Amino acid sequence: MTTTTLNPTLLQHVAPGMKAWRIALAMLAGSALLAISAKVQVPFWPVPMTLQTLAILAIGMAFGSRLGVATVLLYLAEGFVGLPVFAGAAAGPAYFAGPTAGYLIGFVASVGLVGWLAERGWDRSLLRCLIAMAVGHAVVFVFGVSWLATLVGVQKALAAGLYPFWAATLVKTLLGVAVMQAAWHLALKRRSQG
Repeated sequence: MTTTTLNPTLLQHVAPGMKAWRIALAMLAGSALLAISAKVQVPFWPVPMTLQTLAILAIGMAFGSRLGVATVLLYLAEGFVGLPVFAGAAAGPAYFAGPTAGYLIGFVASVGLVGWLAERGWDRSLLRCLIAMAVGHAVVFVFGVSWLATLVGVQKALAAGLYPFWAATLVKTLLGVAVMQAAWHLALKRRSQG
């Protein structure tokens, strides 16, 4: 499969020819998943882990680039208007100037890239899915740590915004790959039986 061939995403495979109301419903479900994943904290060393980047990558893989970006932008708009969708208790316009603002921008870039790769079949191959998810996580960190560095300096940004999250990122990457591979297996099995 070449990188220029567009493939149906998992969502398009499961629900082909989606109407506008189903697209809107998918976006609302995706933004709800992001809000829930931001609030779920899993005890982990050295810092607790949220499932937010796992949700970002899964949305990109399942929805594709355009619908994935639209879903993340909806989620960010919800936070911008003050809905409590982010990991902390704060929300509103000021949140977008705080230390996590770069990560939020990274979510958009990551979901777009991962979705673009999924549209080219990278979600169906174990190795390519692993690479896509790892790159998706890296994109989030590039934006997040870069913004944080403008506020606290490079060394402090790396110490607070990158190093503590490596182990959790590895776990979430592997979990994301397993979820996508299982989802595709079930979708293809369902199609062959139906």
